[in-house]
Amino acid sequence: MPTTKFDVEGIKQSIIGKLQRYYGVTVQTATPQQLYKAAASTVRDQIMHKWMISREQRQQQKGKRLYYLSVEFLMGRSLNSNLINLCSQEDYRAAFAQLGLDPTTLMAEEPEPALGNGGLGRLAACFLDSLSSLDIPSMGCTIRYEYGLFRQKIVDGQQVELPDIWLANGNVWEILVAEDICQVHFNGDVREAIVDGRRVFTLENAYTIDAVPYDMPIVGYDNDCVNTLRTWSARSRETLDLKSFGRGEYDKAMDEMKMAEVINKVLYPEDSHWEGKMLRMKQHYFFTSATLQYALKDFKRQYGANFDLLPEKVVFHINDTHPGLAIPELMRLLIDQEGLDWDSAERITHRSVAYTNHTVMQEALERWPQEMMRQTLPRIYMILEELNRRCCEKLFQHYPDQWDRIGQMAILAYGQVHMANLCVALAFSVNGVSQLHGKILTDGLFHDYYQTDPGKFTAITNGITHRRWLLSANPGLRDLLSESIGTGFYKDAAELSKLLPFAQDAAFRERFDQVKHQNKERLARLIERRQGVKLNPDFIFDVQAKRLHEYKRQLLNALHIQVLYNRILEDAYYDAPPRVFLFGAKAAPGYFRAKLIIRYINALARLIDRHPRVSKYLKVGYIENYDVSTAELLMPAAEISQQLSTAGKEASGTGNMKFMMNGALTLGTMDGANVEIFEQVGPENIYIFGMRAETVEGMYREGAYNPMGIFESNAEIRRALSQWLDGTLFPDEPMALQDLYHMLLMGDMGGMPDAYFVLKDFGSYSMANRRMMEDYKNREVWLKKAITNVAQSGFFSSDRTIREYDEKIWHIKSR
Repeated sequence: MPTTKFDVEGIKQSIIGKLQRYYGVTVQTATPQQLYKAAASTVRDQIMHKWMISREQRQQQKGKRLYYLSVEFLMGRSLNSNLINLCSQEDYRAAFAQLGLDPTTLMAEEPEPALGNGGLGRLAACFLDSLSSLDIPSMGCTIRYEYGLFRQKIVDGQQVELPDIWLANGNVWEILVAEDICQVHFNGDVREAIVDGRRVFTLENAYTIDAVPYDMPIVGYDNDCVNTLRTWSARSRETLDLKSFGRGEYDKAMDEMKMAEVINKVLYPEDSHWEGKMLRMKQHYFFTSATLQYALKDFKRQYGANFDLLPEKVVFHINDTHPGLAIPELMRLLIDQEGLDWDSAERITHRSVAYTNHTVMQEALERWPQEMMRQTLPRIYMILEELNRRCCEKLFQHYPDQWDRIGQMAILAYGQVHMANLCVALAFSVNGVSQLHGKILTDGLFHDYYQTDPGKFTAITNGITHRRWLLSANPGLRDLLSESIGTGFYKDAAELSKLLPFAQDAAFRERFDQVKHQNKERLARLIERRQGVKLNPDFIFDVQAKRLHEYKRQLLNALHIQVLYNRILEDAYYDAPPRVFLFGAKAAPGYFRAKLIIRYINALARLIDRHPRVSKYLKVGYIENYDVSTAELLMPAAEISQQLSTAGKEASGTGNMKFMMNGALTLGTMDGANVEIFEQVGPENIYIFGMRAETVEGMYREGAYNPMGIFESNAEIRRALSQWLDGTLFPDEPMALQDLYHMLLMGDMGGMPDAYFVLKDFGSYSMANRRMMEDYKNREVWLKKAITNVAQSGFFSSDRTIREYDEKIWHIKSR
């Protein structure tokens, strides 16, 4: 029988009973995977009761609900996080101990859900934790990717992509919700008819697939709220073609199923070709359509067809442009399915949809070929045409006869569907994710829209869930803080500020230092076990961990390491604290230059390791397959957090916050949330370098930057770049880095050289490194800085972020 009492004895009996009933084994004979599943399903049983009550209360209260649509949610493992939020860690650990189970081994059996890639997905996951912890009724909505992005392997210094088969043993936490299966339609022909005096549109000859929902519970911390992450899986409506199968045409017999199910195979399929673009667009429409169909069904179940009430009871939040097709899809459902007129549907849609922008990079502002949209989603395209016509009419009122300006703001223009313009034009709220980013949106990217409706724009600085990134990831520091300032910060991260006076306490600093060293040892063991690379925990742990992109400037870090290598060779009296540079990053499979930077970093690692003197001062480690579980060991071990994005390019960043919360000092530009970290900790507790965003923008505008002058005048840079081509790094392939060399000094195909100002900012970056190393030599000064960073990190809790979203945009708890 399932246990109903989750004390130590009840937990033990549940695990033993599940092993017997499901697998026919004992604790002693069970495999690690069986033990994990028995333990995790026991936790799930505990959650299910709360989940049931939480849903019943929501139905009874008839309050407003948030649907948070995101193409990715980088959740990480759930077992330990659920135990923390249930406040049941101690009981389960006691039960595990009495059963002879090691919690660390048990938790390592849980697969990482491959539902996300980087900062966008991890932010969405943090938001779900805070939404539940703040008791805000919500549902996260995404795709149930079968393989995720990819599993990264470094082979001969180069990235190799392997499938991430995370569902091989199933997912303990998810539940199939068969009653909410719905249909999503592609292609076909739109037929128009007049029925009872109104125009009616129907889609004929469409290709239809089933959207199958799987729900995962999201537990709030120390409360009764359990929200839901719903992932949608694509399934063919056709079964096996037995005639083809009987003729031995086995591939043909499976074709229909394969075509449908490719939609949820991988996250971010390569889109450098037409088919890849179309697949991405289908993915985005698939999960937004399924989500909106469910949301309207749930709304009607409680309120009938009174859709004027929809904006009072529902808010759809679009996390970046990927789910932007929710706007025309909501219009379609309200008009074609529910029979509303256009004006009513547009008014309701506008009042129900909010949009967060996450990037100012033009390449990431999604655009779809109009012809692709017309063929694949013909009814959606018709709606977009009318939305565009009406949008341009309104814009003409503000900008009469300024057709070029209106063309840049249009939803449909120059053969493309501009998703960012669609979101900005139709959403009732548009926000940036840091104060600097918000300013860039209103002063630059969306300035013309801002002029027409300034009230819809706001900025809300991102945050992280401190329950995962401090309480779970850094138990040593958590326990030290609990002993020193109490446990109030578990629930309210603002209470971390109570730590500030302890920076002056020598005994506390010593214990803080011990915790950091233990975390470094823990990370070193992981990397040696996983990759065979030995790290000395007495070295400084200097970390840059984020998606690999040119604007994030891993290249700047690597170039500086190479310059340090040369300095050590030339200076017999070189004296600086020994330092290990750790990189964690995946490059998109089709991003050649990013993959070349990975190759360059690994070549530096080999070069340094081979030199007996240099290797006493420097070490480079590239962490394979950087994921949430790795980050949970990396962040607590880091002493330096490198946040090097070209100023004005990083919307916010959240890795900078996680490092800060775990006592790492930031070395970075005044970009994204680095600006607010600077404001929180003060100039003496952060290392800022490089041009400011307005200077960068001015240099782009002037177009006069010439990196060749820096190359000619700076001997250290000239030597390092020359080594890229002389066989120093690749003796058997001297020209391997030629693309990077030409990109920095001459540009691409006549484009701007050094477009992200690696060489321009190098001198400032090098000086900031020198200041930082001088400070590190004074250990007490350094520890004071580190403790101050932890104490001031409470501002960056995602609880604060979510409260701001609710107060400024959603009005669910704050109404």
